[in-house]
Amino acid sequence: MLLIVVCAAGSVITVLQVGDREPMLILARPVNVGHVLTPQDLRQVPMSADSGTDVIPASQASSVFGQPVAYSLPAGTLLSRSVLGNPQVPPAGQGVVAVAVKAGQAPPDIAPGTTVSVIVAPGSDTTSSTGSTQSTASGGPWQAAVVSVAPQTNDQSTVVSLQMPAASARQVAAIPPGQLALVAVPAGGQ
Repeated sequence: MLLIVVCAAGSVITVLQVGDREPMLILARPVNVGHVLTPQDLRQVPMSADSGTDVIPASQASSVFGQPVAYSLPAGTLLSRSVLGNPQVPPAGQGVVAVAVKAGQAPPDIAPGTTVSVIVAPGSDTTSSTGSTQSTASGGPWQAAVVSVAPQTNDQSTVVSLQMPAASARQVAAIPPGQLALVAVPAGGQ
């Protein structure tokens, strides 16, 4: 008898909590920084109205259409006012550098959000006429976060955009194409 009463009370509490849910907006697909939101970019998901977050209710969807997003965001991200507005990438003190990597110079499944170590892998054009290897880098390895990955069809290279401290981004940008390798590492790892 006690078990029946406990189950009934649990059902009542569950129904009351679900009843307080309100449709909120989430991203239906990934968006890049600066993307202007359209109805196709959003979908609704029921959520507790008192979640304490800055999530935008579905009833206010028309107020976000035509607004740019300040960050690149994955599908399923809850939409809040803090992610809307002028692009915020890269943040202060950071830079984004594009590097071309050929097959074997980066993990094949590298994706945005991956933390990598950028390593100089001298090519055949870094040896002098005496046969000694010259250093083309003034530092490194450097730690970076992958911002985007764009495969190139013409020369079998993949262009990977990396976010890192601005000084490091300048150093990496000065290294000739084909001389960098990317190693996936744990976030904050070595």
